[in-house]
Amino acid sequence: MTTLIHKIKIAALICGISSVALSAFADDAANSSAGSKVTKIEIKDFMFNPQKITVKSGDKITWTNKDEEPHTVVSVGKKFQKSSALDTDQEYSITAGAPGTYEYFCSVHPKMTGTIVVEK
Repeated sequence: MTTLIHKIKIAALICGISSVALSAFADDAANSSAGSKVTKIEIKDFMFNPQKITVKSGDKITWTNKDEEPHTVVSVGKKFQKSSALDTDQEYSITAGAPGTYEYFCSVHPKMTGTIVVEK
């Protein structure tokens, strides 16, 4: 009888520890996703709108082409990976990296420019 009670106590202890570990993991996942946000940039009328944004490191930045012409997103100095040509309603996303100022342009229409300021 003592062995059965001992096994039940061990099983209860393992369940309790598992529950606490899963709860901590869920809290970490919620906090990491809550800390970052998505900033959207619309490509319309041969302009990036907004033309300048300020984001936190780790935030997601998404461009959406609303023009009928294809556009690209290319970093000056190759500071982030360039997009392929975006057709109407196609999107391109990056995650903001190290703090700093990042300038970009459309390689199809080089007069189209934008700036991303990344803060800690």
